[in-house]
Amino acid sequence: MNQTAFDFKRIAQGYKNRPYLHKQVIEQFQNDVTKKRFCNGLDIGCGAGLSTKALKLICDHVVGADISSEMISVAKEVCEQNEDYDFIVSKAEEIPAMKNKVDIVTAAGVIQWVDKDAFLQNLISIMTNDGYVLIYDFSVSDQMRNNDAFSSWWHNTYLKEFPKPFRNESVWTDKDVEQYGFSMIKQIHLEMEYEFDLESFIEFMLIQSNVNDKVEGEGRSIEEVHKWFERTLPPIFMNTKQQLVFTGYSWCFARKIKENI
Repeated sequence: MNQTAFDFKRIAQGYKNRPYLHKQVIEQFQNDVTKKRFCNGLDIGCGAGLSTKALKLICDHVVGADISSEMISVAKEVCEQNEDYDFIVSKAEEIPAMKNKVDIVTAAGVIQWVDKDAFLQNLISIMTNDGYVLIYDFSVSDQMRNNDAFSSWWHNTYLKEFPKPFRNESVWTDKDVEQYGFSMIKQIHLEMEYEFDLESFIEFMLIQSNVNDKVEGEGRSIEEVHKWFERTLPPIFMNTKQQLVFTGYSWCFARKIKENI
C-alpha cells in the first residue's frame, strides 16, 4: 500500500468516525513537553480531520494537508471549516511555504509512507526556528480488556483472512533528525482504550488497511467482508460492549538552529 491507497470516498467517509484519540495525544504533549499555545500549526497527513481538530486545541490557526482530495473534503466537514482552518492537497514531502511559518507540526499515522529525508528537509523551510514536531500513531492491538477470545480471533482468524500489508515501521532516533537541525525531546509508548459494540467495531474494521488492501487493492466486495465480520465476531462480543486496546507511539522533537545549519 502507499499514500494514494487512501484516496477513496468510502475510506475517507469511514475515517471521520474513527475513535477521537488524537485529543489524548495532544493533551499528553502539553503535559510532558510544553503548555504553550501556538499561533500557526500544520497537520500533515490530516486524513479526515480528526488530528487537525485536535491540533486546533492548542493553536490559533491550523493548516491541514493530505495527499488525498477525498480526505480533504471530509476534513473540511469534520472541522466545520472557518477562518481558523485552511486545507491543502499535498504530499507530506512537498508542503509549500506558507505566508506564516508554522510553530508546530503534527503528523499522525504518516511517516510509514514518507521519504524521511525529504520530509525532514522540507520541514526546515516551513517551520519557525524554535518550532515543535509531534509525530504519532496508534492502531488497534490484539487485546480487549478481560477478553482472551479476541486475541485468539485476531491472530488465528482475522490476520489469516486479512494479512497486514507492508509498511515502514522503523523508529526514528535523535541521529535521524539532528542533521536537519532538530533535537529529539521525548519518545513514548501509547496505550489507550475505546469502547465498541459489535456493529461499531465492524464499521471500524472495514476501514483498516488490512481490509482496504483487499477491497480497493484486490477488488473484494465490501458487502462480503461485512458479512465475514458478522459471522466471526459475535462470540467475541456476546451482545455486550467491549474495551478495545489501542497501542502506538508519540515522538516529539524541536527545531533548534545550529551554527552549521
